[in-house]
Amino acid sequence: MNATAQALVGLVAALHIYILVLEMFLWQRKPGRKLSGFDAETARETAPLAANQGLYNGFLAAGLIWGLIAAHPTGRQVQLFFLGCVVVAGLYGGVTANRRILVAQALPGALALSAVLLAG
Repeated sequence: MNATAQALVGLVAALHIYILVLEMFLWQRKPGRKLSGFDAETARETAPLAANQGLYNGFLAAGLIWGLIAAHPTGRQVQLFFLGCVVVAGLYGGVTANRRILVAQALPGALALSAVLLAG
């Protein structure tokens, strides 16, 4: 498989690990509050919801990592599935929560998905 495609998949996985850390562990601290734009009280109240979202982002990262280490053709199929999930989640989040999610999540996922498809 194309090295560029694999690098992009790895970057998307790393992005979702970063999101997991922000949402699960740093939500009430400065990095998490900067991401959400919430004051301390709102961050405290929404922390359980953010942690749940973070867990799902971790599942996306785990699936992408699985796709990187699995043998062909399984690895490619797993990558396509999880990148599709990333794009759908990014589009939904961009429409329903914050437009920045389109650029931060959907776009990197779509670029990696395109690269994997082109790499064949």
